[in-house]
Amino acid sequence: MGSLQTESAQSRPDLLAAPVAKALAVWPVEGPIDADQVLVAPIDPTLADTAAFCEAYGVTLAESANCVIVAGSRGGVAKYAACIVLATTRADVNGVVRRQLDVRKASFAPMDDAVSLTGMEYGGITPIGLPADWPILVDSRVVATPHVIVGSGVRHSKIAIAGPALGALPNAVVIDGLAREVS
Repeated sequence: MGSLQTESAQSRPDLLAAPVAKALAVWPVEGPIDADQVLVAPIDPTLADTAAFCEAYGVTLAESANCVIVAGSRGGVAKYAACIVLATTRADVNGVVRRQLDVRKASFAPMDDAVSLTGMEYGGITPIGLPADWPILVDSRVVATPHVIVGSGVRHSKIAIAGPALGALPNAVVIDGLAREVS
């Protein structure tokens, strides 16, 4: 986890967006990890974007996961989902994600929508604490990674969590081939 100084996320709600703190308060006891194993570390908010963060804190792209919000519609009904992929990959939005959401076209949600619907800061959105009816699509490579770094809902911190725990979140669907390697 590079040079990050982590501590229990439950003990530092000041480093979490409100929906993230709420989700940790009701963390499922049957999950692969206990809530106190979800860690958080403060970071410089100007370094929240993946490449800058990894370089500054000595975290590899292979242990950094991105959470992107995707939108699509069918029959005039908007559908949203979160996609969790390693930073070495990119989500297959118009292939795998589109089919999973059963929409004609899928695209990254507009920033204003992503922020207002999640209650999180752009550049810090995380799969923990998302709206209860959203699917969380997790690339199988994320689940196979022992520990990953993801957003915390705010730009001034990051969460460190076991990869398998992301695949066990409520509404999570682990998908082989959700993402493609970046060339």
